[in-house]
Formats: sequence, C-alpha cells, structure tokens
Amino acid sequence: MKYGKINGIDKPISRLVQGTVSMEGSPEAEAAEFAFLDSVLELGCTTFDTAHVYGSGKNERAVGKWVNSRGIRDKVVIIGKGAHHNQDRKRVTPFDISADIHDSLARFGFDYIDLYLLHRDNPAVPVGPIIDVLNEHLDAGRIKVFGGSNWSTERLEEANNYAKKNGLVPFTVSSPNFSLAEQFKEPWAGCISISGNQGEAAREYYLKEKMPLFTWSSLAGGFFSGRFNRDNLASFTEYFDVLCVESYCYEENFERLDRVKKMAKEKGLSIPQIAMAYVMNQALDIYALVGCRTTEEFKQNIDAMSLELSQAELDWLNLKA
Repeated sequence: MKYGKINGIDKPISRLVQGTVSMEGSPEAEAAEFAFLDSVLELGCTTFDTAHVYGSGKNERAVGKWVNSRGIRDKVVIIGKGAHHNQDRKRVTPFDISADIHDSLARFGFDYIDLYLLHRDNPAVPVGPIIDVLNEHLDAGRIKVFGGSNWSTERLEEANNYAKKNGLVPFTVSSPNFSLAEQFKEPWAGCISISGNQGEAAREYYLKEKMPLFTWSSLAGGFFSGRFNRDNLASFTEYFDVLCVESYCYEENFERLDRVKKMAKEKGLSIPQIAMAYVMNQALDIYALVGCRTTEEFKQNIDAMSLELSQAELDWLNLKA
C-alpha cells in the first residue's frame, strides 16, 4: 500500500480508499461485511468512504459500528459526505450542511469526521455562507479537513478566494470523476469529470494548486470491467450497466479499451488493473476510491497501484501516440 499526507489529518491516508456504499449493517450481513473490512484494513487500507445519503443512514451506522467495535478510530480516516440534493430541492445550504454533519456524527458514534466533502454543489448559491459554516464546524472540531465532491474548479477557486480574503480555511481537497475513459454523457446531473480532453484544463488547475484528489469511478462505471464490447451493448438492462453504456460506450473509448487489453496481455495483468494503473500513474495527487466486494479484488488493486507506467505508455493508452 502507498500512503499520502494531507495537512489537518494526522494519520497516513491510503492511496486506495475503500467505498462502503453497499454496506447494509443488517444482522444478517454484518459478519461478512465486518470480516471484509477487517481484511482490507489488514492489507493496509486506512481510508474509507461514506456518505449521509447512502442507505438512508444505514451506511454510516454500519461503518461506525465496525470502527467502534474494533477500537480503531485513531487508525482509520473516515470520509463523510453531505448536502446531497434530493428530489425536492438542492440542499447545499448552511442549514443542511450542519444538519447532515450532526446526523452523521450521531450515526457513526464519533466525535469528528476526518475528511468532509460536500457531495454536490449548487452554483446558484453564493460560496461565502458555505465556507463560513464549514469553518464553524472545523473550529468546533467536528471535521478536520473539508472539500467538494463534484465541484467545478471555477467554483472551488471562487470559494477559496473568499476564504483567503476573509482569513478562513479554504477547500483543501476535491473529489471529481477520473478515469482513462472520456465521459461523453453525464451519468447524472451535476457530475463533474476531469477525464479526457474535456478535463485537461481542470487537471492543469489541480496540478498548479497541488490539490489532493479523491477520484471516483476509476473503471468508468464498469466500462473497464471487461464486460462491455462493441457488439453486446443492447444486452445490458441493469440500471448501472445502462448508465455505463450511455456515458462511456463510444468508439473513442473502445479504442482505448483495445489498447488496455493489449497492454494487459503483455504485462500479464487484467483489464481493470491496467485501467487502475493509468489513474494511479498520473502526476496528480490522487487517492482512488474503489468499490471492491472481495479481498482478492482489493489485492488486485494494490498490485495495479504498484505498476509503474511511463509517460509514453500513458499517452499511448490515451490515444495520444
């Protein structure tokens, strides 16, 4: 495992971040879920991704119970996310941010959240009150570091300029989508991707600012799972598979996939491992969120993270050579 450091968090942050969205926390599922998290922790994963919206609270309760039952709060980095929109309104407001933080702390049974991300943005509202309330929770010790998930670089810069002008702590991290595949259609409204040609300016911004990135969907919604081919797209009917077809299954990405397959064969690795290695070999300060379901799958991601790719290989995979 490789680790990074972010000011404000006094623990090593694993470069692979295990997602917990699928955790039920039910009596029937608890033993298997906890055993899996134990195994991932043993492999060196210190960082776990959660959200207020996942499972209507079940996710946070389950993660909190696991952490507290193992007595490992001082060893793990918990990512919490809040202020997600609902079907009635956009909830990026000081009230909703505060309510979600207090809800999450109660569900976890924690005194603080290591890294807090606003799960969505609402560009129609001013950034000032958002920065103000996040600093209030930071000063109170409820959160240690904060950032934005699916926030544009323009909005991040606007928020951080406000923070600087007013002597406040700015957004420290960002969590956009990033993978080898270009996102031709948003999987949902307000999704921010820094992949492909469309994301070049954002990647340059993050390089310049040296801002840590907690990138999600390294396999492009499953496009690099090996299941999607040019001639079988009509066969997919499951919701997330259809999203992948609509967002990523275009000829340019299939050309990338062809090259991934060729490199995987040459290096004796799998298609997902090459796709993950592409993400982890960027010059950006990346922590990749993964949704592994088995210990073996997590081990494969560790192997992929260890694979060093040259700039020429990265360019070739991305159709630039």
